[in-house]
Amino acid sequence: MNRHFALGVFLYFCCVLPSQGGGFDMLRQNMVEEVQAEIAASSPYSGRDTLSPAVITAMKKVERHHFVPTWLAMFAYLNRPLPIGYGQTISQPLIVALMTDLLQLKDGDKVLEIGTGSGYQAAVLAEIVKSVYSIEIIEPLGKEAAERLKSLGYGNVEVRLGDGYYGWPETAPFDAIIVTATTDTAITTGL
Repeated sequence: MNRHFALGVFLYFCCVLPSQGGGFDMLRQNMVEEVQAEIAASSPYSGRDTLSPAVITAMKKVERHHFVPTWLAMFAYLNRPLPIGYGQTISQPLIVALMTDLLQLKDGDKVLEIGTGSGYQAAVLAEIVKSVYSIEIIEPLGKEAAERLKSLGYGNVEVRLGDGYYGWPETAPFDAIIVTATTDTAITTGL
């Protein structure tokens, strides 16, 4: 195949089609289908052969391209982690879906998330539960995520800047706690 033709096809599917209104929706749907297939294939390891309907609905609804740098928007629906700055990444959609599913959340739940990052995991959680409290230690990331979540209408997510080691005692208890960050211990021990 001619490499100019291949580049043209790539640009059409990644840049032109999404800008025409339906492309990101199609890419997001494809991403969710890929995640569901991987969940089924990995069921001997995870104990899950499917995702809950609530998780599937949330993954289909949250627009991941808003949670990555603009220059990476065309790659937002690949089932892979992507850099978000400050040495951090947005988690792979498979991991976001599986971690969310394993929490077995209900619509009235209150969740604590340690490691806001770009806010993607918080948005997925917010589609399912009543309230999400998220803590981010990297100040610029936390501020950007708080603004992004607010601008996207996630009024049920509150972001705090700081170290999540001790949680968020004044808003406890929580129905679930999810740690989406790496700790210093994991880094130094190679976990």
